[in-house]
Amino acid sequence: MSHAQLIEMARNNLKWAKTGTIEQADAIFKVPAEHYYDEGRWRREMDLVFKRLPLMLATSAEIPNPGDYKAMQAVDTPVLISRGEDSQIRAFINMCRHRGSQIMAAGTGNTKRFTCPYHAWSYDQKGALTGVYSERDFGAVDRSCNSLVELPAAERAGLIWVQINPNASLGIDAFLSGYDAMLDNFGFANWHFFESRTLKGPNWKVAYDGYLDLYHLPILHKDTFGADYPNQALYYAWGPHQRVSSPDPSFAKYDDVSEAGNAHLMTGVWTIFPHVSIASFDGGGRGVMISQLFPGETPLESYTVQNYLMEKPPPDEETAQNAHEQFKFLEYVVKEEDYATGLRQQKALLTGHMPYVQFGRNEGGGQCFHRWVDRLLETDDQALPALFQNGAPSGAAANGAKA
Repeated sequence: MSHAQLIEMARNNLKWAKTGTIEQADAIFKVPAEHYYDEGRWRREMDLVFKRLPLMLATSAEIPNPGDYKAMQAVDTPVLISRGEDSQIRAFINMCRHRGSQIMAAGTGNTKRFTCPYHAWSYDQKGALTGVYSERDFGAVDRSCNSLVELPAAERAGLIWVQINPNASLGIDAFLSGYDAMLDNFGFANWHFFESRTLKGPNWKVAYDGYLDLYHLPILHKDTFGADYPNQALYYAWGPHQRVSSPDPSFAKYDDVSEAGNAHLMTGVWTIFPHVSIASFDGGGRGVMISQLFPGETPLESYTVQNYLMEKPPPDEETAQNAHEQFKFLEYVVKEEDYATGLRQQKALLTGHMPYVQFGRNEGGGQCFHRWVDRLLETDDQALPALFQNGAPSGAAANGAKA
């Protein structure tokens, strides 16, 4: 079914390429400028978006083997993701049940047990307390009540989602709205994790707006890669998740677009609400950059983890070097062009002399994104699952756009 949807999107893409037009939103959309810096608003976004929704915290390629783990900070929560001997993914708050010390240092590794560096309490891969150091002196400990605090987690399409609220009311599959079936066409479960790096950036929405925006490509990126890309965008949505692509006349080379391979059918930028972007690139072999955007410690800060995955491991040093240079180039573009511009934009907005920012009729993806943020801030926990009930994909027209 998902492959059939890809073919249908390719046909739609070719239709717009032949007409030279795109779907457009009904009107220009205005977002209050203070939404990018107001601390009260930002704290609500942390509580009602990032702390309620599943977050894509790892790729399967990072922890592919039984015993593999990843420890990291997500929003303000230390998270430990583990692949058990049964190959199942589990996630926990990275916090010892003795005194609350973080058990594993940030990073990845492989272990049969997690041992706290403070007093050596140890836990198995399922989070169960298995060892209490000098328990005879400490006193009897009820192990059944002292497992690691488990978090909802799921592995889909070679990606791993975790909810940092152990009592989350929204199920991960409901949240994905069928989007994981589309992402599965990448085949990430069998890809190679090449490397990652972390960049500092502006307010998380200032940064995320850019991932949904092709309008700026030939302008901001004119000296790097933008001259080769159009400024037009087509948007498809699965709940709050969106695919962004450009009208692509190259589909016309096929007698039928169903003949196109997955690499061609999956072009564009695939965004996972509220914080992930997946973009494909060629450089030392087929690869993708999966960007995980996280809010920082204030409304004016964010950080992005750029993960570079390759369809196949580099077969030789030359290919590996080419991939490294491609990834280094992508880091430069985001840091020195996108985020540098965003930081300057943020300083200008802070003057308070502009009441709102504008998203044009050609920027339906940004309009959809901000509407979803607003909607989530207005929805209580009980009503949250109902927002994600309709998982059917839609074009930009379903989000208030038209030709």
